[in-house]
Amino acid sequence: MERLRPQLENTVRELDALPPEACPGDKAVGIITLHPQFIAKMHHPGTLLRESGLTYVGSRGASVIPEKWTRQGEPSALDTTELFVAGKRENFSAILERWSDGRGLPEKSQIRMIESLRAPVASDKKRGTASAAHGMTLFEVGLHLPSADSERILRSFARYAENCGAHAEMERRIPVSGLVFMPVNASLDELDLLSKFAFLRVLRPMPKLRTMHPVERSMTVQETTPTPLPLEGPIDPSIRMAIFDGGLPPSSPLAPWTSSFDAVGIGPELDECLDHGHMVTSAALFGSLKPGKAVPRPFNSVDHYRILDGSAEESYSLYNTLERIRDVLEEKNYDFVNLSLGPELPIEDDEVHPWTAVLDEYLADGRTFLAVAAGNNGQQDRPSGNARIQIPSDCVNALAVGSATSAQVNWDRAEYSAMGPGRSPGMVKPDLLSFGGSSYEPFHFASRDNSGKLKSAMGTSFASPAALRMAAGIRAHFGGHIKPLALRALLVHCAERGGVPIDEAGWGRIPDEIEEFVVCPENSVRILYQGSIEPGQTVRMPVPFPEEVTEGMVSVSATYCISTSTDSRTPSTYTGSAIEPVFRPHAERFSKDDSIHAATRSFFQDGDYVPEDTLRKRAHKWETTKHKSIKLRASSLFRPVFDVRHVSRAELMAGEPKEKTDYALVISLSTSKDSDIYNKVVRAYSGSLEILQPQVDVPISVRPQR
Repeated sequence: MERLRPQLENTVRELDALPPEACPGDKAVGIITLHPQFIAKMHHPGTLLRESGLTYVGSRGASVIPEKWTRQGEPSALDTTELFVAGKRENFSAILERWSDGRGLPEKSQIRMIESLRAPVASDKKRGTASAAHGMTLFEVGLHLPSADSERILRSFARYAENCGAHAEMERRIPVSGLVFMPVNASLDELDLLSKFAFLRVLRPMPKLRTMHPVERSMTVQETTPTPLPLEGPIDPSIRMAIFDGGLPPSSPLAPWTSSFDAVGIGPELDECLDHGHMVTSAALFGSLKPGKAVPRPFNSVDHYRILDGSAEESYSLYNTLERIRDVLEEKNYDFVNLSLGPELPIEDDEVHPWTAVLDEYLADGRTFLAVAAGNNGQQDRPSGNARIQIPSDCVNALAVGSATSAQVNWDRAEYSAMGPGRSPGMVKPDLLSFGGSSYEPFHFASRDNSGKLKSAMGTSFASPAALRMAAGIRAHFGGHIKPLALRALLVHCAERGGVPIDEAGWGRIPDEIEEFVVCPENSVRILYQGSIEPGQTVRMPVPFPEEVTEGMVSVSATYCISTSTDSRTPSTYTGSAIEPVFRPHAERFSKDDSIHAATRSFFQDGDYVPEDTLRKRAHKWETTKHKSIKLRASSLFRPVFDVRHVSRAELMAGEPKEKTDYALVISLSTSKDSDIYNKVVRAYSGSLEILQPQVDVPISVRPQR
């Protein structure tokens, strides 16, 4: 109390100095920095806040060197959480009076969790405004918007902005889980005054919409024989795929497999947008075409929505485009969706952009597979973060796709392809690479006319729909009972790791042949579990290892994906659910004589008891995707299992919380000596496992065993 009292005095003084019109209902927002040993949501000082008349409205990650800790040695910098708390200004003054004499604070008071507290200042809220171009007048603001005071805060901000000489575009606002974002017209000189509004969380220059990047400019491939498109319809007409992009030319040769729609209120067409839309759609239908070879029959048809135009409202294109996407997704249910566009803005660790928040909320039920291009900014300055993946490829419920240089054996990350890491949770980003073209091996597309001449370009805009095509191909092969999460897990599981660092390639490069996903490699068997799991529930998933296999080494690979609710108010604790798989390799080996369950072995994390901050830094906890491979002696495996438990954040997410979360778990077993392991698993587990049978005829080529 003696340490915090001067900080609270400064906080009260600064909040009292705010203009009355900047404090709706005389309420203000303060920042409480938690001690790093109390960063889990279950440790938030909720009781102390309620007793003090304060309300939690959000949080963000931070780093701090605590004055003291309970560990040995001198304190060092650790990740922690800053809480945004709102209340009447008189409540903050009452806390100061209460803390001055210690009334009502028991010995174990939650005040121990607080490292520091302060009033936010302009530098806490302004992002990128120092480098904004002279004369810039359009900015984006995010406001804390607790439901109880939402209307008052919105009205107050509109009036306050006018008093500052600015104008808030209230009709364009985007609400997401306890926050609201909107454009604001203001001069650079007015930003400091505008940032005094108590519930303003972030203020930044309005990002541009990234679509066509110079690396994506197309050109006709010379000296190639015209390549005719197939005559057949899609392999599986029941698959529903949507592409949001620049539109298709009126006489598009892709018309037999596409339906073209214009978003409501869309403006005139732009030729460069049509070119981009054509190439993205060609990539989704055919992948990268191979000169001189037959064009493959598409797995599915595509609904292409033109959401880009040449309207005079280009300054607001970011908001107009997101609104068009959201309107379509809310009206229609699609199995697959591709986005090769988004804000031209690298992700930030302590803020979630409205594009990401809106899409993650839509995807939380796990019914739609969304692929997002990671961005073509990989050649920009890496230390500054400008080469980092761009919004909304930080969605935890979507697949972020970067570009690989080649579809051949020797590949690397394309130098233009954006890099990770992502935000934690969601540290491994991009999730995967897919071939997107390079200067020596460009991506080839069908022509826009009927000449049959191929076009070529390169960019993550084409890697993303090519990856989505592979997921649709697996779905076409096995049918609709394979859920989107299972498809995502299969893509990660079958990715070729290579030697590229994980923050550049994610989990690896996606193979571009469908048989890599639907046919088990020699000496191996692949098992898929999918379903839903209740909070707190543990489900046992056997690893089907034949008991007669006792010699040689066995490689066990496992990948899981989950869908989760999200909370954009709390970037550092963004995901609402996680599953914790525990691996028990031998059913007859126990850690203690009186143990009920078999002994565990570390699989997805470093150990059974890893400190919370380590789990967060290493992206083990609260991740929606995990992948790992280990090698064991066959003799050490006997009726192995994964026990998978669903854990939820202690604090409920904004809105209606999900009771269940969907999951998919893919397990592979590969042996060094037993070439018949697949058939042995089928025979031994015929009563509990179902063989996935092809539902439609998908052309694949099965390579002979060596």
